[in-house]
This record gives sequence, structure tokens and C-alpha cells, in this order.
Amino acid sequence: MDPITQGLIGATLPQVVARDRRMLLWAGCFGFLAGLLPDLDVLIRSSSDPLLFLEFHRQFTHSLLFIPVGGLVCAVVLHLVLGRRKDVSFKTTWLFCTLGYGSHGLLDAFTSYGTMLLWPFSSARISLSFVSVIDPLFTLPVMALVILAAMRKKRRFAVAALLWACVYLGAGMLQRNAAMEMGETLAASRGHTPMRLDAKPSFANILIWKTIYESDGQFFVDAVRATFVPRVFFGASVQKLNIERDFPGLDPNSQQRRDIARFDWFSDGFLAQDPFNPDRIVDVRYSMVPNEIDALWSIGVSASAGPDTHVTFQTHRREPRDSLGRLWSMMIAPEE
Repeated sequence: MDPITQGLIGATLPQVVARDRRMLLWAGCFGFLAGLLPDLDVLIRSSSDPLLFLEFHRQFTHSLLFIPVGGLVCAVVLHLVLGRRKDVSFKTTWLFCTLGYGSHGLLDAFTSYGTMLLWPFSSARISLSFVSVIDPLFTLPVMALVILAAMRKKRRFAVAALLWACVYLGAGMLQRNAAMEMGETLAASRGHTPMRLDAKPSFANILIWKTIYESDGQFFVDAVRATFVPRVFFGASVQKLNIERDFPGLDPNSQQRRDIARFDWFSDGFLAQDPFNPDRIVDVRYSMVPNEIDALWSIGVSASAGPDTHVTFQTHRREPRDSLGRLWSMMIAPEE
């Protein structure tokens, strides 16, 4: 999730367990700051290796095993800076920080990006895809309730915030199940038997979903409105990446070839050659307009690069007003 939401959920859990009404403000503050801490892994970067951050973001700092360590580090810092001044015991600070820190990886696992919760035992990226990385309808009620709990010193507001988060994620699960069923029906209507199929929430909502399935060496991308007058918005298809076919001159022992394998792991195999730029490899799972193959990020491959040269990593941000306008039109479109 976005940092603000992570901090707010991090604040909610300590407020829920705080028994002393006078501690609700500090419980929220400690939990909020601890909820932000795991994303400091974005600082693990390399000027020479553009894919290094992909391997470390949502890795060890987000794992279940690291929660006590992360909570302890945060507690030590905050207790020294703030805790002593407010007569907060270290044990209480550690509890609040550990709860806030621990909420981060768990919440990320509900998004579509993928989180290595089981590191170091497994490098699998757990991605339940119940909610978008940014979703105001999820975040704003939690924000209001967390602030009310702190200001009015009433724990029930924090409980309500946690309940809202659970209800919204539950709704996302039901929406995703409906989207998956629509994707399966759509594939069957085309005479396809998908090797795999996935559904991901579109930007900032759980009403419109992107469905992606693989069949006969191609990815088929569509959008569906899962409930509230269900509807399919037909999309596009693209051939699945085949390195020998798409980049025939690429040295199998080159750094670029190894980087493609790293990007393939990150993208769960949903890679294709960019239909608009043959020197790019795109992650087809994500786009602002859900029924388009207009990737949010890609890697660039150069035929003239040396054997030790890395690929380039590129992010693509189209005109947001146009993209959001088309997404909104899907939300309000009438029944077919």
C-alpha cells in the first residue's frame, strides 16, 4: 500500500490494544511511524544495477520473521527520542512499534504487487490482489477513525477503523472472485483454455478489474466490472516473451540475459515484448487503463551492449487525466 495507508493501519493496531485512554495518541504515533519503517528498503539501490531495488523491495524488511527485529529497532529509536519524554515504558513502546511494524507486510500481501512474507525460507511473492496499492475509499475512513481515536481518547474508533479495513478487504476478495469467474467465462467464449488466469484491481478502486490469462503463447488482457451491473470491456492480446524469437542475437551468457531472468521472476512470468518498442520488455500485469497493454514499467534491451552491461529499467507515466477519465467511464458505463 501507499505510505500513508501503511502508517494508518500501523497506528490502528496499537490503538486497539491500548488500555489506557491517555496512551491512544502515542499508540497511534508510534504505530504510524513503525508502519512506515519497512519501506526504507527502497533505499537499497545501485547506480550500476537498475534491477537491484526490485529484488529487495518488499523482501526481508517485510517478512514475518523480521517483525520482532524491525519492531525492536523502531522501539529503541522512538523510545530514546520520544518515549522517555512522555513517560512511556520501553515495553509499551516495543509493543506499539512491533504491532505497527508487523501490519506493514501483511497489508502489502493483500495488494497486487507481491510481498516475500516467508523470506528467507521462500522467495515467493505473496499477492492476494484484493485491493489496489492506492485506494482512497480504503484509506480515508481509516484516517478519520484513527484521528478520532487519538483526539477523543476513545478506543472504539480504532476498533471501527480495523473493522472497516477488514470489511473492505473482504469485499475486495469477493470482487476478485467474481472477476476471476468472468475471466474464465470470457476465455471459454473465445475457445481458450487458460494455462493461468489472474485478476487485479484497477487503480484506486475494487469495482473495475484487470483480467489477464495465458493461452497458446499469448496473453489476453481485458477489464471487467465484477458487480453492480457486471460488464466486460474487451482489451488486447500480445505474444508471451520468447527470448530466442524476440531477441535472437542476445548472448545467453550476457548480463542482459540474466537481468531478463530477474525481471521474469519479479513479473511472475507475465512478460512480453513491447508491441510499440521492440527493444523493451514489459510487465503486462499493470496498466493505468486496465484493458490495455500499456505497461507501467519495462526494461530496455540493447543489441549493441557489452556482455557485462545491465538492462535499463524504465517507468511509464501516461497522461493521468486521460487514463483516469477512461477508467471512470468504465465505472459508470451502462449495461451492455
